[in-house]
Amino acid sequence: MAEDYQKMTVAQLKELLKEADLPLSGKKADLIARLAEAGEAAPAAEAAEEETWDDEEDWDDEAVEGHVAKQKPVLDEETKAALALRAEQKKLTPSFRRTEWFRYKRLSRSGWRAPHGMDSKQRRNYRYRGSLVRVGHGKIATARGLHPSGFREVMVQNTTDLETIDPETQAARVGRSVGGRKREHIYSRADELGIRVLNRRRDV
Repeated sequence: MAEDYQKMTVAQLKELLKEADLPLSGKKADLIARLAEAGEAAPAAEAAEEETWDDEEDWDDEAVEGHVAKQKPVLDEETKAALALRAEQKKLTPSFRRTEWFRYKRLSRSGWRAPHGMDSKQRRNYRYRGSLVRVGHGKIATARGLHPSGFREVMVQNTTDLETIDPETQAARVGRSVGGRKREHIYSRADELGIRVLNRRRDV
């Protein structure tokens, strides 16, 4: 792992440190050592977490009384292979950041924007300025638009919208503007129909 860190730039190392909530100060060797220590500590933390939680039990099921276990989609072999391939492709996709994201917090929290300007280092594809969004970064078309679980998402605003959903291939995503009381009704109706809700809240 340390050899992989040696090939990365300081900006990329700091990005990894920021995602892990680790200090960003020091020389490149210090950053690499800090990441290596965090990488060694991660397996122990994961092992402790596996002892505490049972993977076969859904902690959401305990938080919401009467909640039905998470439904699984009915997928053919081609779709399963496409989802697996997309997951592998995603591991190789770089993170896309806006120009000067490391200088201003508001830019580090915002989404991708294409760089402009005649002298823009990122637009001119200078390596230390980060990757550009390109056609080659697209994923396999067969799995495009599918949730990582394999479901195709359907936006739901009320219980009536649930009637048109196919529980075997589609899952519901409740709109962000839906209130708590209506959201509770949607959850109850979805459980009756055997429909999975992707963004179910634990406090409702």
